[in-house]
Amino acid sequence: MAASIELVIFDCDGVLVDSDRLSLEIQARHITALGVPMTGDDCSREFLGIGMESTLERIVEMTGRPVPSDWLPRLEAEVEATFRRELQAVPGIADALDLVALPTCVASGGSHEKMRLTLGLTGLWERFDGRIFSASEVPRPKPAPDLFLHAAAETGVDPARCLVVEDSPFGVDGAKAAGMSCLGFAALTHPDRLAAADQVFWDMAELPRLIEGRIE
Repeated sequence: MAASIELVIFDCDGVLVDSDRLSLEIQARHITALGVPMTGDDCSREFLGIGMESTLERIVEMTGRPVPSDWLPRLEAEVEATFRRELQAVPGIADALDLVALPTCVASGGSHEKMRLTLGLTGLWERFDGRIFSASEVPRPKPAPDLFLHAAAETGVDPARCLVVEDSPFGVDGAKAAGMSCLGFAALTHPDRLAAADQVFWDMAELPRLIEGRIE
């Protein structure tokens, strides 16, 4: 029997805040301008959950040349401006969090600066303040297990008693590599890409029940 869950670890983008939908469309336009036509769906398949450093490395492979020095600053400026105008929390997440009795934390491939912006804009920062972990704190990003193991160590919970909520296959792989249970959130990700998760769900209203089912 699986160990009872004592900590719920949330990814940020696409799980807590509806940022992926906005940022991937912007990213697609900027990559297309480099001569590699891409759609938001293309970017989701290629880059969702791998972090910007790995994304830049992949773009270099695709284009066969270095990314211009002003490319990332221009991308980030447009993404930030769009977030400030349009970013919302993932539908139903606030109500779901109200019903989760276990301790929670955030483990994201994004930077602390980005999470302070996105979680702050959506009113979620206070719910996790002091329990927010970034891939910048560990040697390897997702799909390596480093970030999830770091979150477990910092909160004092055995990895086997952690449940991760993820929306990317790289995040799911990282959670499983860390020896953790994982729920795959498929609102924007095809469920086949989350098949390695213990269970896939589509609506945050389902989350409290799914978590409760993993508590002894």
